[in-house]
This record gives sequence, C-alpha cells and structure tokens, in this order.
Amino acid sequence: MADVTKRLFLRHLRGAPTTWVRHHARGRVKHEGIGQSFWYRPLVGVLSEVPVDDRELPLLFHARTSDFADVTVQATVTYRVADPALAAGRLDFSVDPHRGVARARPLDQIATLLAELAQQPALDLLARVPLAEALTDIAAVREAVSAALRDEARLADVGVAVVSARVVAVRPEPEMERALQTPTREAVQVEADRATYARRAQAVEQERAIAENELQSKIELARREQQLVEQHGANSRRKAELEATAELAVAQGKAERSAVLAAAEAEKERTLAAAKAEGVRAVGLAEAETEAAKLAAYRDLPPAVLQSLALREVAGQLPEIGQLTVTPDVVTSLLGRLSK
Repeated sequence: MADVTKRLFLRHLRGAPTTWVRHHARGRVKHEGIGQSFWYRPLVGVLSEVPVDDRELPLLFHARTSDFADVTVQATVTYRVADPALAAGRLDFSVDPHRGVARARPLDQIATLLAELAQQPALDLLARVPLAEALTDIAAVREAVSAALRDEARLADVGVAVVSARVVAVRPEPEMERALQTPTREAVQVEADRATYARRAQAVEQERAIAENELQSKIELARREQQLVEQHGANSRRKAELEATAELAVAQGKAERSAVLAAAEAEKERTLAAAKAEGVRAVGLAEAETEAAKLAAYRDLPPAVLQSLALREVAGQLPEIGQLTVTPDVVTSLLGRLSK
C-alpha cells in the first residue's frame, strides 16, 4: 500500500517499487507507473493501486477418483499481475484518495478465479484414474493444472499471468490411507521380523560357534594336561632312573672301593702274615741255629763244665730264696739228681 501524506488541502502519494499506481483527474491520466511519487488533490483525484510482485496462492480441495475414493489435493499457485493497466480496468483496484486505503479486495477475486481454474483440471484427471494411480502419479496432476492455467483466456483478460503451479500432495482419507499403508507396513514388518529372526539365528550360530570353540579349548586344554601329566610321569621315571643309576654307580663305587680296600687289606694281611711267618721261620731258624751252635759248643765241653752250666740254668729258673736251710736229705736228693 502506498504512503499518503496530508498537506493542507493537498495529498502526497509515494508508491512502492512493487506497486503500479494510476492517477486520474477530471477523466485524464495524470500519473501512471511503478514507483510513482506525486501531489494530487483528493477531491478531484482518482487513484488505482495494483501490486505487481509474485504472490503465492495455497490451494486445498477435495476430489474423487474413478474407484470412488475421496482424496485431498494440496497445491500452490504462483502468479503476478502482468498487465496492471488491464487489471485496473477490469477489477476494482481503487484507493481512497484521502487515506490511501484500498476500497475493494480484488486480489481475493483473482485468488478465487485461480482456485476454480486450478481445481477443474485436477478434478477431471482424478475422476478418470484409480486411487493407487492418483496417489503415485502426482506429476500428471501438476502438468494438468499448469497447462490449464497457462492456456486460460480469462486470466489473460484480467492481466494475470501464472508463474508456476505445484502440486504438493494428493492424500486419501485417514482410514483409507491407513488401509493402503497396511500392506506396506506388513511387508516392512515381515522384513523386520525376517531380519530379527536372521539376527537371532546368527546370534544362535555365534553362540554355538562360541560354545564349540570353548569345548575345543577345553578338549585341547585336557589334552595338554594329559601330555603334561604324561611328561611329568616320564620326567619322574627318568629322574628315578637317573637317581637309581647314580645310586647304583655310588654303590658300585663303594663296592669296588670296599673290594679294593678288602683286597688291599687281605694283601696287607697276607704280606704281614708272610712277613710274620718269614720272621718266625727266620727266628726259628736262628733259634735252631743258635741251639745247634750251643749244642755244638756243649758237645765238645767236659761233663763237669756241662754240670756247672746246668746248675746255673737251674738257678736262673729257681725263685728268689731269702733263706736256705740245707739238710742232709736235700743234699742227698740233689746229688742223686745230679748224678743222674
């Protein structure tokens, strides 16, 4: 909306860069164009203001498919006033010259016209296709709406040009939508269940593999323990054998040493015995030789000398006599022995 400023009995209008303004005075066009700024007299001036910027018109309408299913079409139409002079002549874009306020709502008329023109081709197209195709082939609805608005003569008569038409969605009723979603939902659920079962089966397989690995580990551990026990027994036997061998060697060494010592002792005894026997024999021989020498010496001595020597030997054999009493009987006996 343009800015209108009051100065005494005059008014000043300052337009916008997206607004087309026309000023009539006494049936003649005084000012016309975009971005106008001028003074005018409100009592004789007639103002028209037409927006020329692009505008969005959201549309929401119901339709019925060939299988009698109700759907809701959500679309958006972008338009602009391409010929503002023509639009100002066909629609009421007049502005109050005193306050600068629009007297009518021509944009609502354009919106109503666009909505009707956009709905008709969409309704005709959807009435010829089943629900499934209507929900999936949105491009066909968009092309039909765009073509209808692009070739519509009534829009050209009011100076309106359609920039674009977009169909955002075609949706069925909530109950029908849930019914249509059921197969997909069930299929997705089946896939989810299949994935769950596959995951469970994989988990079971992994658990089985883990249990099998644990069993194999236990078997391997038991086998190694058996090998360890066997090796320990073999080591013990080997140790016992080595100890027995060592003890046997020690015993043999002791026996051999004892045998050597016994042999040495026996040899020593034999040597000593031989030496003793030799000594005894030598002594005997010496004594025999001595006796023989004595006998040889005594053999050549006179008898009196032999008697004297005999008495001396006897005297040497007699005990010590402190006192000696000689009687005739003793002298007689002694003499009788000596005479013998």
